[in-house]
Amino acid sequence: MTELLLSLDQTSIFELLAPTSPGWGGNLLHGFINSIEIGVGAFALGLLIGMGGAHGKLYGGPVQRDLLQVYTTLIRAVPELVLILLVYFAVPDLINRLLETFGYGRIDVTGPVAGIVALGFVQGAYTTEVLRGAILAVPQGQIEAGRAFGMSPTMLMRRITLPAMLPFAIPGLANLWVSAFKSTALLAVVGFNELTLETRQAAGATKAYFTFFMAAGVLYLLLTLISNALIGRIEHWTRRGQPPVAESR
Repeated sequence: MTELLLSLDQTSIFELLAPTSPGWGGNLLHGFINSIEIGVGAFALGLLIGMGGAHGKLYGGPVQRDLLQVYTTLIRAVPELVLILLVYFAVPDLINRLLETFGYGRIDVTGPVAGIVALGFVQGAYTTEVLRGAILAVPQGQIEAGRAFGMSPTMLMRRITLPAMLPFAIPGLANLWVSAFKSTALLAVVGFNELTLETRQAAGATKAYFTFFMAAGVLYLLLTLISNALIGRIEHWTRRGQPPVAESR
């Protein structure tokens, strides 16, 4: 009898997670892909902002450094959910009011755009500090040697600073990538069909909350494990030629 009930439960789970109707597996995969796209977009935007921010903090003028300090402090202090709501509701309303004042039509900000911009600005603040710390970790003797050989700033960055800073930056950037992907769950509050919202809709329709939220957790874990494997290979490549790092016991 127990084996029969277990078989029925397993069949029910497979039917619920089937990729075609009446299963909800296709919806979860669609939301999973949307989450990856938003995460990649936000991480890429944050990386661009972070590179500019780190360069400005280290080599910019006093005004530029002060403005970047205000940016990184404020963005890291404000919760991401508040930023998403601001970008999705407040900022478009302000822009539309300005456009109407000058006689232009209104614009609509979609969920993906709002998510990428909001999460990207958050990522940018953290990426700025990660890259700034990685650049500062590069031995100054190497940079001075490059300058002594007459390297231009561009060549100095490409030949010395960038290769030397990557091993210090990649662990922090890896954490930011995973954070960007997981933070896409916050977009459910604005109705964007990412993984968390699709999971909540499937669980609400079937009442199989444990099944669907466990399935969503497995998808989040799967992407994290794949990301860790790929990032580990990249980190190993950036550390080529360097002495191996001693493992902590």
